[in-house]
Amino acid sequence: MINQQMEEMMKIISGTSNEPLAEKIANHLDVDLCDRTIKTFNDREIFVEIEENIRGEDVYIVQSTSNPANDHLMELLITIDAVRRGSARSITAVVPYFGYARQDRKTGPRTPISAKLVSNLIASAGANRVVTIDLHAGQIQGFFDIPVDNLYASPIFSRHIRGDNLMIVSPDVGGVVRARELAKRVNADMAIIDKRRPKAGVSEVMNIIGDVSGRKCVMIDDLVDTAGTLCNAATALINAGAISVDAYCTHGVLSGPALTRISESQIRKLFITDTIKYNDTNDKIEIISVSETIGEAIKRIETGGSISELFR
Repeated sequence: MINQQMEEMMKIISGTSNEPLAEKIANHLDVDLCDRTIKTFNDREIFVEIEENIRGEDVYIVQSTSNPANDHLMELLITIDAVRRGSARSITAVVPYFGYARQDRKTGPRTPISAKLVSNLIASAGANRVVTIDLHAGQIQGFFDIPVDNLYASPIFSRHIRGDNLMIVSPDVGGVVRARELAKRVNADMAIIDKRRPKAGVSEVMNIIGDVSGRKCVMIDDLVDTAGTLCNAATALINAGAISVDAYCTHGVLSGPALTRISESQIRKLFITDTIKYNDTNDKIEIISVSETIGEAIKRIETGGSISELFR
């Protein structure tokens, strides 16, 4: 718990993208969410009013830029501006899911680097710091000219994963570092899915690097969108002799046919965090909260403590 003096100098404001997570963070810190009004006019313009005095206080704005990404991003920017004009001492944008992170480089001629643009917008709006979880590309931290605390879900997952005969699996080559770190934490072996992606949103499993026969496979990824990669990988693992396949993904984007694919897939259980609000019901999907991790990070920002120690 934080002391009363610190509570009086700190405000947590929730956007509309994930109010349940913001409430859990506030409860962990034993503070109340700041009163605010957020309206959307008929033409989709967004209006934000902070209904408490925030002058000279440290303000934390909790808002994932999840679907609808553009509306939630604009709401975040407008809230930051409202807080800045309210004379807050510091403004931290807590963005559990950082949208546009997959657009972190030019993929062809005359294409944008949208992750850099979003980074500029958040800083220009008035944020002094950003707290996020499992950026899709770690180099996005360098897109900001303000401090960025990129938290990790792997320690949370490692406390949840139990059993023997485990094999941690990266569903693509890009996730090897994440899978290796989790494998080390749970003292398990690691395998890699080698796949090719013919076009955006379509994945094809080509090969499995490692012997998964007779093993309980646990796939780890930073996000699951249409679930094509995870489901194809699960099928390949079962065909290669795996006993079972579970999956842990930080961000449950779950767009389009994702829920149907997961229900019909070889995946026994998919564990996602609450960085994105999940409203559907699916027997194969279970939610693990990141509220304590974010709450502890906020506490350490306030007290000048080490955030990296959270992940040792």
